[in-house]
Amino acid sequence: MTVTARRRPLALAAAVATAAAALGTTALTVPAAHAADGPPPQMQLKDGTLEWGLKKSFREYIETGFGGGAIEVADGAQRTGDGPFTFTGGTGTYDMATHAIATTFRGGVRFLGHDGELDLKFADLKLAGDAGGKTGRITADVTRDGRTEDDVPLASLDLGAAKRGGGRGGVITLGAIPAKLTAQGAKVFSYKGRSFYKEGAALDNASLTVTAVAQPPAGGGTKDAGTSTDVPATKDAGTSTDEDKKTGDGRNPGGDPRTGGAPGTTGEGKAPQSGVYDGRLDWGVKKSFRDYITDGFAKGRAELLGDAVKAGDSYRFTKGHGTYDASTNTLDAAFNGEVRFTGHDGELDLKLGNFTVKASATGATLSADVSAKDKGSTTTTKAVPLADLKPGADALKARNGVVSLSAVPATLTEQGAKVFSYKGRSFYKTGSGLDPVTLAVTVDKDAKLPDDQGSSSGTGSGTGTGSGSTGTGSGSTGTGSGSGSAGGGAKGGVTGSEASLAATGAGVPTGPLAGGAAALVVAGGAAVYATRRRSPLARG
Repeated sequence: MTVTARRRPLALAAAVATAAAALGTTALTVPAAHAADGPPPQMQLKDGTLEWGLKKSFREYIETGFGGGAIEVADGAQRTGDGPFTFTGGTGTYDMATHAIATTFRGGVRFLGHDGELDLKFADLKLAGDAGGKTGRITADVTRDGRTEDDVPLASLDLGAAKRGGGRGGVITLGAIPAKLTAQGAKVFSYKGRSFYKEGAALDNASLTVTAVAQPPAGGGTKDAGTSTDVPATKDAGTSTDEDKKTGDGRNPGGDPRTGGAPGTTGEGKAPQSGVYDGRLDWGVKKSFRDYITDGFAKGRAELLGDAVKAGDSYRFTKGHGTYDASTNTLDAAFNGEVRFTGHDGELDLKLGNFTVKASATGATLSADVSAKDKGSTTTTKAVPLADLKPGADALKARNGVVSLSAVPATLTEQGAKVFSYKGRSFYKTGSGLDPVTLAVTVDKDAKLPDDQGSSSGTGSGTGTGSGSTGTGSGSTGTGSGSGSAGGGAKGGVTGSEASLAATGAGVPTGPLAGGAAALVVAGGAAVYATRRRSPLARG
C-alpha cells in the first residue's frame, strides 16, 4: 500500500474499524462461502440515529424570533428543549469495499411561522456517503405549500472531517459532521419567494450513530455482538487519549484555561483609580442576525463606520477610553466606531455606536447608542443596554497595565430585544445568546495592548469559541502526539461550532493511520478472499 493510499481520510472506515474490534474480527470477516466467490459484501446497519438541528438560527427565527411560530416533531423524531432533532429507527448498509453508506431514518419535523403562512415539513431523512468515504449528503421528503417533493438534497456533508468512534456491540459513530446548504436546500428555506440563506451556507453539524449487524462466523452459527468486549486502548498500541490531544483550544492559544481576564500581579490590587489609555472591543453582535441581514431574507448589508474595522468575521471598535479602579476592580470603558445594518429595501435601518462596557465583580453590561428606523422615522437613543456579560472571577484584574476579557458570554437584555426588531416584532427574546465579547484596554499610560490574536464571533449562542487541531496517536512505539493551536494574525478569527457530538467512542487512529487501520480490520473479508484464492484448495 502506498503512502498516498494510507493518507485517505476514511472517517467512516476508521469508525467501522473500532466497531469491528468490539464485535470481534469474525463479525466483519466474510464467511468462507462468500470469500471464495467474490469481494466483501455490504454490511447491514441497524438501530441508527441521526442528530441534526438543520440550522440553529432558523429554529430561533421560528420559535423565538420574527417568525413567531412553533416547531413540531412527529413519527418517532425526538427533541429536548430548543436543541437539535434526533431521527430514530435508522437502517441501512455499508459497502466494505467502497466505504459507501446508505441510511434511512424515521421521524419528521414541521416548522410553522408567520401565522401559518410559512409551513415547512421534513420527513424520511436519509444520510448517504459516497464511495471513498469522504463526502455525503442528507436528503428528505419536503412538504411546503401543500405539495410534497421526495428526496430533496438539503445538505452536503464532509465525512472526512467527522469525529469517528465506535464501541461495544458494534456501535459506529460519526460526530460533528460539517454540513453545508445545497442549491435545492436554499430554495426550501424560503418565505414569500425569498430564500433565508445562500447556497453553501453552514448548517448545523450532524451526528450519526448506527450498529453493525454481526456476520455469521465461517464455521457456522451466529456471534452475539452483545457479549464481545471493547478492545483496551493503550498508548503502546499507537492510540491517543483525549487528554493527549488537549494542548490548546480556540478560546485561548496555548491551552490556558482562563475564561476571562488575566490574573493580577503583586502590588496592583490596591492601586488608585486610573484612566483607560487605549483599547479595543471585538463583538459580532449576533451571527444569526448578521446572516439574516447579509445572506438571508433581508437582502441587506452591514457597514462599518468611523473607527470600526473588521476582525475576522466579527467587528472591532477601537480607541478605547474611560476609567479603571484597581482597588474595586471596576471598569468603565467606551470605544469608537459604528456598525449599521440595513435590509428589506431600507425599511430596516439600525445603527449601533459609541459602545461602552461597564464591569464590576458582580457583572457587566455592554451598551450602545442606537439609531433605528421605525415606520419611516428614525429615532436615536443614548446608552441602550444591549447585552449582559458574565466575566470570570478576577477577570478585571490588570496584568502589566492591561485588563483583558476573552470570549465572555453575552445575553440579550430586555431593551436589546426591542432594538433587534422589524415592523414591531422582535427577532429574539430577552436572554437569547449573543456573540461573546472580547476586549483589551490599557490602564497604564506606558502599557501597550497585547498582540492581536484574532476574534471569535461565535455561533449566536454566546459560546462561540473555536477549537484548535487535535493530535493523533502515531508510531508503532505508541506515543500519543499532537498539538492544538488557534488565533492568528491581525484581524484573524475562529468560529464556533453549532452542534454537539451525539455520541463518542474509543479513540481511533486518524490522518495517515486511518486508511491503514481500516484496511486491516474492515477489509478482513478481502484478506480471507485473497488467501483462499492463493490456496490450492480454494482454486480447486
